[in-house]
Amino acid sequence: MFLFQTYRSRTIWLTAAAAFLIAPGGVLAEAHHDDDHVLLRADDIAWGPGPDYIPDGAEVAVLYGDPGEEGVFAARFRFPEGYELAPHIHNQPEIVTVISGTYNIGMGYEFDRDATEALEAGEFYAFPAGMAHFAYVEEETVIQLNSPGPYLIEYPNPDDDPRNQ
Repeated sequence: MFLFQTYRSRTIWLTAAAAFLIAPGGVLAEAHHDDDHVLLRADDIAWGPGPDYIPDGAEVAVLYGDPGEEGVFAARFRFPEGYELAPHIHNQPEIVTVISGTYNIGMGYEFDRDATEALEAGEFYAFPAGMAHFAYVEEETVIQLNSPGPYLIEYPNPDDDPRNQ
């Protein structure tokens, strides 16, 4: 059963990603493009404020594609020390590599630090669409998210949705 459809819809199209790309000084860094080929140096990644669907304090850099459109995208999220993501679900698979720091990930509809797995830099996970999960970091941590778009997020508990605050 597709769990994403079992809750009242609190989803958005990731129009924030489009705003990042067109805003002055947007987060899509200067990259060498040849058709669909992208070559991006680590020092050229431009970070901007995280989208409104996650709590304040995170930063994002869209490396490839557009999370709000059809097609594959890659984005990096930088979370500050002590950052938490409440239980949520997505309409697309979530395919993540930890770039730096430690990312503590748990599955389920209740936030429970004791029910998480600590993933270190270089480690990876892939969750299917509709799988409820949550996360926290104790130190600054960077993850890379790869997925097909359009990419949506839903918080089963509306009080957890930063857009409602």
